[in-house]
Amino acid sequence: MKKLLLVLIFLSTYSITAQKDKQLYDIINAVSADRIQKDIQTLVNFGTRNTFSDTISETRGIGAARRWIKSEFENISKNCDNCLNVFYQKDLVSKEGNNRVPHDAWVVNVVAIQKGTKYPNRFVIMSGDIDSRASDTMNFTIDAPGANDNASGMVGTIEAARVLSKYKFESSIIYVGLSGEEQGLFGGAGLAAYAKEKGWDIIGILNNDMIGNIKGVDGVIDNRTFRIFSEPVPPTETDRERRMRRFYGGEVNGISRQLARYVHKNVKTYMPEMNPMMVYRLDRFGRGGHHRPFNDLGFAGIRIMEAHENYTQQHQDIREENGIKYGDVIEHVNFDYAKKLTAVNAINLASLGAAPSAPKTVVIGGIVEPAAKLKWDKVDGAKGYKIYWRDTTSPTWDHSRYVGDVSEFTLDGIVIDNFFFGVASVGENGFESMVVFPNDVLKN
Repeated sequence: MKKLLLVLIFLSTYSITAQKDKQLYDIINAVSADRIQKDIQTLVNFGTRNTFSDTISETRGIGAARRWIKSEFENISKNCDNCLNVFYQKDLVSKEGNNRVPHDAWVVNVVAIQKGTKYPNRFVIMSGDIDSRASDTMNFTIDAPGANDNASGMVGTIEAARVLSKYKFESSIIYVGLSGEEQGLFGGAGLAAYAKEKGWDIIGILNNDMIGNIKGVDGVIDNRTFRIFSEPVPPTETDRERRMRRFYGGEVNGISRQLARYVHKNVKTYMPEMNPMMVYRLDRFGRGGHHRPFNDLGFAGIRIMEAHENYTQQHQDIREENGIKYGDVIEHVNFDYAKKLTAVNAINLASLGAAPSAPKTVVIGGIVEPAAKLKWDKVDGAKGYKIYWRDTTSPTWDHSRYVGDVSEFTLDGIVIDNFFFGVASVGENGFESMVVFPNDVLKN
């Protein structure tokens, strides 16, 4: 009888896993390079999308671009029985005190929310940037096609909405075009503050900034590797949390780093041809992206982008000098690569959108014992929990054990001093939350 029960449990688990796997593979296959190419060309055709460019014209400038993006989201919504709530979110930016702002202007984001069936106030976000620039960010009339930076990320966000709108998820998914990135991350700061004001429970933001170039300025051509930037710990951590890090570790285990590991694991599982490269840095050296304003307010956020940048094709007036062609034109975009990175986003949005929430509290103990003890708070919608652990020098969660529907477990024979540990929730559908690093210590 016991053997039969184990077989039935195995078959049930196999069925759930197979359904989950099929859904994610279907999502990967549904992403279209042809649609991505067509939409990037449309954005390029607006001439410039500088944040301070024309807002009246129907054919040129950021006003025409954002109206087109909004209409695309609205068309997607019509095809999914109005499943998207599409709107503008905006903030006024003043010239006073801003040396990269030529005149006062509204910074307008285009937001599309796919409401969750069970947790409508819990959100996972994918973003791209609407705006572009040439060599002088203050020149808002010169052509600035911004094909890769960042029509590629913006179009990837639209394409993810097209694909994922065919499905339903327990948590809400936001697809957003952010503005004002080139002048100071204004759009991201505005939406992050809006989210805080509205009390949104944000799982994390996947910020996509340049996902279409495969030939780097270093001469390397690579259509499989991409970078995931993540900060180590939130800037909002408390003094108590800092003290805990000093004595118990955790300096590479903040919420954004866990989001990066989540993406890494999903990609290695479902897109093994890709090479996700985790970079232990908030962003590129001395530069920034639209995930940072979310990080500033304590939300998890990462930047997903190409591995090999070509600086001659970023922030440059279109010209040719000494045999080098400058400018961010569409000829430099690899649409199949942009398709792959769009799929990377889509499967992680789907996984996080379908997963239960992560435990809020994870407590660990096991001092001077040959065992690691973990306790956590149960969460709604979880059928069970999985404990993860890894060497303290390993970048990824390399070991795991599913422990069932319990709120504490002891890993006998595993010495707490030699590993880092974490706990994830597992839903009935097999999807997992992000791993939560212990945030308290058991009192002996």
